[in-house]
Amino acid sequence: MKKNVGGIDRILRITTGVTLIALAATGTVGLWGYIGVLPLLTGSLGWCPPYSIFGINTCSMKNK
Repeated sequence: MKKNVGGIDRILRITTGVTLIALAATGTVGLWGYIGVLPLLTGSLGWCPPYSIFGINTCSMKNK
């Protein structure tokens, strides 16, 4: 798996994922909040399957 998620994109994914999971765990939002696992995983791994399919890459040129 070649990394295709970088920089600000990774930070936003991780932050969004943690926030959604925390809101779901506290009961603020419903169980759908656990969908935050997806952005958390893609941000942590630095790889997003849809980005690969569509040829999107937000990594800097140094990381290619």
